[in-house]
Amino acid sequence: MSDVFEGYERQYCELSANLSRKCSSASVLPEGEERREKLSEITSGIEECDALVRKMDLEARSLQPSAKAMLLAKLREYKSDLTKLKREFKRVASGNSNQAAHEELLESGLAHPNAVSGDQRERLTMSIDRLNQSSDRIKDSRRTVLETEELGVTILEDLHQQRQTLLHAHNKLHGVDDAIDKSKKVITSMSRRISRNKWIVGSVIAALVFAIILIISFKVSH
Repeated sequence: MSDVFEGYERQYCELSANLSRKCSSASVLPEGEERREKLSEITSGIEECDALVRKMDLEARSLQPSAKAMLLAKLREYKSDLTKLKREFKRVASGNSNQAAHEELLESGLAHPNAVSGDQRERLTMSIDRLNQSSDRIKDSRRTVLETEELGVTILEDLHQQRQTLLHAHNKLHGVDDAIDKSKKVITSMSRRISRNKWIVGSVIAALVFAIILIISFKVSH
């Protein structure tokens, strides 16, 4: 479900229910400034409903086919609802609508400014139901967002722990590298000492051999 579509849908349902109530109140108003102002408000509201329906249509058609089919079906209901609202407004705005509505109410014993016809009650009930459905979807969306947020926090905590583990391992490896470097230096130093000692021992042996040769030569000559 598109959050943008749900926003337009919620605005439409609220506005449609409000316009239905205004039509009911305007139908029993006498001719005069108050009635004209009420009709002007209804006209502006219907234009706004038209704009919201167009926005919902554009939003629904921009979605994937699976979501688009469901939203276009709902949109047809709203277009039908808007058509009924426009028809009701024309009846209220017509010249004899006030008197006809008044007589109808008198005949039914419901001559009260807030009384509404069966069709208007049906439209109001439909709008309220749609508002409730929209509210339920919003609650579900919020619950999903909260669950996703909690999952994200858990993942971030796991990533943080893994990062600390990697940093700890990196520090250990760095320490091992330092130990290896020190060992290399020690081995190199020992190798140099061994080479130097080899030269010294070789020199001593050569000197001893030379001395022995001299001693033997001296004895042989005497």
